[in-house]
Amino acid sequence: MSIASRFYARLLRLPPAETFDVRVERDIVIPMPDGVRLMADHYVPRGSESLPTILVRSPYGRRGLYGLSARLFAERGYQVLIQSCRGTADSEGQFNPFYQERTDGLATVEWMRQQPWYTGKFATYGASYLGYVQWAIAGEVGPELKAIAAQVSSPDARRVRFPGNVFALLGGVSWMHMMAHQTRSGTNVVAMLTSGPQVRAATHHLPLNETDRIAAGRTIPFWQDWLAHEAPNDEWWQGQNHWDSVTRITAPAHLVGGWYDIFLPDTIATYECLRQAGHNPSLIIGPWAHTDRGWMSAGLHGALKWFRAYLKDDASDLPPQPVRLYVMGANEWCTYPDWPIAGTEAVHWYLQAGAYLAPVAPSASEPDHYRFDPAHPTPSLKGVVLLNGGPADHRAVDVRPDVLAYTCAVLDRDVEVIGPVQAELYVRSSLAHTDFFVGVRDVDPSGRSINISDGHVRLRPDSSIYEADGSLHLTITLYPTAHRFKQGHRIRVVISSAAHPRSSLNTGTGEPLATATRLVAADQTIYHDPEHPSAVILSIAAVERT
Repeated sequence: MSIASRFYARLLRLPPAETFDVRVERDIVIPMPDGVRLMADHYVPRGSESLPTILVRSPYGRRGLYGLSARLFAERGYQVLIQSCRGTADSEGQFNPFYQERTDGLATVEWMRQQPWYTGKFATYGASYLGYVQWAIAGEVGPELKAIAAQVSSPDARRVRFPGNVFALLGGVSWMHMMAHQTRSGTNVVAMLTSGPQVRAATHHLPLNETDRIAAGRTIPFWQDWLAHEAPNDEWWQGQNHWDSVTRITAPAHLVGGWYDIFLPDTIATYECLRQAGHNPSLIIGPWAHTDRGWMSAGLHGALKWFRAYLKDDASDLPPQPVRLYVMGANEWCTYPDWPIAGTEAVHWYLQAGAYLAPVAPSASEPDHYRFDPAHPTPSLKGVVLLNGGPADHRAVDVRPDVLAYTCAVLDRDVEVIGPVQAELYVRSSLAHTDFFVGVRDVDPSGRSINISDGHVRLRPDSSIYEADGSLHLTITLYPTAHRFKQGHRIRVVISSAAHPRSSLNTGTGEPLATATRLVAADQTIYHDPEHPSAVILSIAAVERT
């Protein structure tokens, strides 16, 4: 393994190792309070047992890249305890994702405190689910936790399952399939690489409570639970929501996100929560989707600097500015003292008659219409999904009859957007149950229409407040971004009522998410006039960057 770690370290240009002589104790049994036994591996530089510990808890096994990462940390002067979560790999118990991680995580820390090699201080590390488990315990373990390094993660299980209160179908099916095909050593790579046909078939099937049998070949309890608890305020999710833990964190946190990552809004919200509590977290956001390699490298580099500063009291490698953002379009990294960055202006770009977009209020005009048929839904292309996300050319989607596209004139100067993005729409629908999806695109001189930011909202009769004229005024939060629309390009805003299979269909009937099968088409109206000034609101940067 030291050969692989040397190669990987050279590839990632990591700082030099302190030693390659690492002892690994495998298959350690860690008992939980209910008697379930979780399995772990312990990495420690031989002859240097009095070192701070990095705790990693993983539902994907302890070998492969996870074991390699543990060795890389150990070679640079840390002990690493990597544990398989309950019901995954060779750990006992039933895997009930997200729900059991606070209890099991705290029990693991308590076990760690009893070990002769534990020095009284530790850090946590990991991405995605491995980040979630950090937030589950970080506010409860006290001052022994010296540092947190979480990449592409969230403290809240429901928000990533139901962004905008719309079920993230493709990501959910992909993850459910992956977890259902685990082996005793962890993730089944072959099953994951060959999952395409099963996942596609599952995402195009109704009712959704049968899709687990299509994708996994059997009923998956957590899948059925997710579908059964679709209501926005369902208390079932409270045990999987750890924002309360975030507010009590005292350890400094290093956060990494991606502009196309499913966890991006919560990565930023976690940063803001920590800042409001008086802490000084670090934030890196790159041009990455959830499974891109870029954030993996940035996360490992950043964690090594972070742990050196807060576990070994050497802050010489920390950057002078805590926020580092990749500005897409400009294709450059920039640093800032905080997020949101100072000096931006919230500018309304209004929908106009004739499919135009402009930063001036609309004049009197007739509304636009489209018909959404859930039997032939508007498709999603890449974007913010669990696997294979990122930018894509949407020009073929933008001209569909169930899409409205509003495009500005050719830009005579660069327009740089850094920060939150929001849409204010005035709409009407023939159905009480319906969706609205808003996307911002960058259209280059060749006509390519690249997705930059988007947001999705699901309407229900009990959550809709109508204007006096019967229209609905919607506020839709889109993904934040950092993007330069270059001179010669155009900004486009698109509106539809689906992004399938990324998001579950709104069948239009109000039937439960789990059992809905009947499909009803919706006639949609979008207003753009002085009384109904529909717009997208962009954070336009007007400051010098470093």
